Amino acid sequence: GSRKDQPIYHLILLAKNETGYRNLMRLVTIGHLEGQHYKPRIDMESLAAHAEGVICLSACLGGEVPQHLLHGREEEARKAALRYKEIFGGDFYLELQDHGMPEQKRVNPQLIALAAECGIPLVATNDVHYLAKEDAEVQDVLICIGTGKTVDDEERLKIGTDQLFLKSGEQMAALFPHVPEAIANTLIIAEKCNLELTFGEHILPAYSPLPEGMDAAAYLRELCWSGLEARYADTPRWSSPEEKDAAGKRLAYELGVIESMGFSDYFLIVWDFIAFCHRQGIVTGPGRGSSAGSLTAYCLKITDVDPLKYNLLFERFLNPERITMPDIDIDFSDERRDEVIAYVVDKYGKQHVAQIITFGTMAARAAVRDVGRVLNLPYNEVDKAAKLIPGQLGISITRALEGTPELKALYDGNPKIKGLLDMAMKVEGMPRHASTHAAGVVISKGPLTDAVPLQAGNESTALTQYSMEHLESIGLLKMDFLGLRTLSIIERSMNWITEMTGSTPDFRMIPDDDPLTYEMLGAGETTGVFQMESAGIRRVLKDMKPSGFEDIISVVALYRPGPMEFIPKYIAGKHGQIEVEYPHADLKQILDDTYGIIVYQEQIMQIASLMAGFSLGEADLLRRAVSKKKRETLDKERGHFVQGSLQQGYTETDANAVYDMIVRFANYGFPRAHAAAYGVLAFQTAYLKAHYPVQFMAAMLTAVMGTHRKVAEYVLECRRSGIGVLPPDVNESGVLFTPVPGEGMGAIRFGLAAVKNVGTLAVENIIEVRKERPFDSLLDFCRRVDLRICNKRVVESLLQAGAFDQLPG
Repeated sequence: GSRKDQPIYHLILLAKNETGYRNLMRLVTIGHLEGQHYKPRIDMESLAAHAEGVICLSACLGGEVPQHLLHGREEEARKAALRYKEIFGGDFYLELQDHGMPEQKRVNPQLIALAAECGIPLVATNDVHYLAKEDAEVQDVLICIGTGKTVDDEERLKIGTDQLFLKSGEQMAALFPHVPEAIANTLIIAEKCNLELTFGEHILPAYSPLPEGMDAAAYLRELCWSGLEARYADTPRWSSPEEKDAAGKRLAYELGVIESMGFSDYFLIVWDFIAFCHRQGIVTGPGRGSSAGSLTAYCLKITDVDPLKYNLLFERFLNPERITMPDIDIDFSDERRDEVIAYVVDKYGKQHVAQIITFGTMAARAAVRDVGRVLNLPYNEVDKAAKLIPGQLGISITRALEGTPELKALYDGNPKIKGLLDMAMKVEGMPRHASTHAAGVVISKGPLTDAVPLQAGNESTALTQYSMEHLESIGLLKMDFLGLRTLSIIERSMNWITEMTGSTPDFRMIPDDDPLTYEMLGAGETTGVFQMESAGIRRVLKDMKPSGFEDIISVVALYRPGPMEFIPKYIAGKHGQIEVEYPHADLKQILDDTYGIIVYQEQIMQIASLMAGFSLGEADLLRRAVSKKKRETLDKERGHFVQGSLQQGYTETDANAVYDMIVRFANYGFPRAHAAAYGVLAFQTAYLKAHYPVQFMAAMLTAVMGTHRKVAEYVLECRRSGIGVLPPDVNESGVLFTPVPGEGMGAIRFGLAAVKNVGTLAVENIIEVRKERPFDSLLDFCRRVDLRICNKRVVESLLQAGAFDQLPG
């Protein structure tokens, strides 16, 4: 019930079959989405409505029946038991437990009597909170971490027994010799439960509405062919019959694969919400991940990178040789991502769309600190141990002990630290809290609760209770809707450029070897340029002096731990300081652009196709296999590769040499499709910065308005490059930073909302009031604005920032 005075009781429900499993998911969802009041709960009506296929046990001491008995309400206990019996029939059992607790000793004989009186079967159970008896201590520590108490706190929540482990049949039989049927019934219950979950099938939603008389595949084909025409009609590609023909063949091939894999609806769904964005003026990214390799996606305007121009492979995205779900991640302007999710919820229905849960787990360092606090160990000792664990992602305490001699010495030499780390090892990796996956959204065919239980998320969308990997295995479609700040920066710059110059740069017409842009990149002046801001990348750009788009793609792909070691070789090759070597002369055509280094996964695929005669689908399987670096797979694939190369007329020596190179680079390879798409954003931001610095920097400043450190950094950059940054002015400033035309390059005027301690309400008030006439003095300002919002603190902040300096008097 939802009233506070109604107690919540525990109840155990088990699924007997598929129907029971569905009903459990629905009940759990109802508890979270409708019954949430401090804790999730359901009422008798919901229980009765979803009882089919479910076995019910009366639960531990927290259950309704034992609670009534404990408090001497025998009549109520009988009524409750009969009510459950009425709902579940022969599938309701009264539960007996013995963890050595006095309350259980009192209540068990009463439960046995009640069972006989009402004709309800008994079952003996044991609460299992951990596997082995000695883990009781770990649970105790976890409870303390969760409640923020220490182990020796007298007042804290404590479980008064260490019997909550998985007991053997003998141990259970010894506890309940007087009711053998309660032990026998555990087997009967186990045999009643027969649930087979099916994995690996897709439950993709169908796209609607389809035009009269068309199925999804036909509609997709129609959209793509007209899209192909629209994309290429006014490009040089269309005037060459061979190239036009090649484009058509590629599209027909992709559509064939998509249709045979059953993904036509999927592409239509994505096309539909991207088209919504374009109608609403919500900026979408050029593509991310391998989807940029698909001509279909380009024709549908899902991506904005021409795969033919940049030599991107479809098979890196969808492989006809093995069916895996396509993965399209989409970047949206970060300020408007929620509108897209709302559109999808609205179109497919609230019951079919949810965001994805992630479970934050206890990382190694946090586990050590938490356990140390709970065990009340001296802070400096705990701190010392925690700091010795390297701060890398995914490090475990075990790995830290192997790799850090100092930590090992502490562990061996100090029994307190040994105890601390042993306990922390048991705790690390435990789920700590649930939160919303930054981007994941799932869309299902039937109501989601047929496949996954839901819980309340933030805002309006529910959260799935299964995390991403499990959703994929039950065949639900997940997509990543990512908010990318760069897109709102480009959008804002473009709007200001249009406003101030009367024309908008059209990137489809701008050559991607624009000299001014590369001159700026080569000088390392990349503040604000997408993914090119770090000091390390600036050094690389200064040495490399990039001269074309290929160089940008390479920098995006190479500047990562691992492949970084090949950057000097790339630069030397580019500037002709060394002779570029190829493991075989025929590979020049594939490795020419990257000076003999395999930079992209796609190059591995092209090499396997050229030398060993693999299909691109097989080549993708080879790439995946080799990157896993398993000894036996490497040898098996080598045989396969050498065989193929001999048939193509290469020698065994050459084939082995090339295969060695593939193995060496397999870990480093980066999807070229992803690098090209992100390279487009790098180029566009660089172009805007080189040609429209004032508008671009104003957009950058606006984007970092919340972080004063970043604002200061960008203001310095403006002054360094000759752009004036004007102080805020109560008559001139907008809410955000704004470009102002002036002599030279022009200048940027500070936004009112960027002044510390001035909230949005105050800014709205100021702008509203000055519309009738500008302020002519501080006094005039204080008389006219609403002093409840523009209070003393706000006025002082504005004064300090110089916002009244321009006023007469």
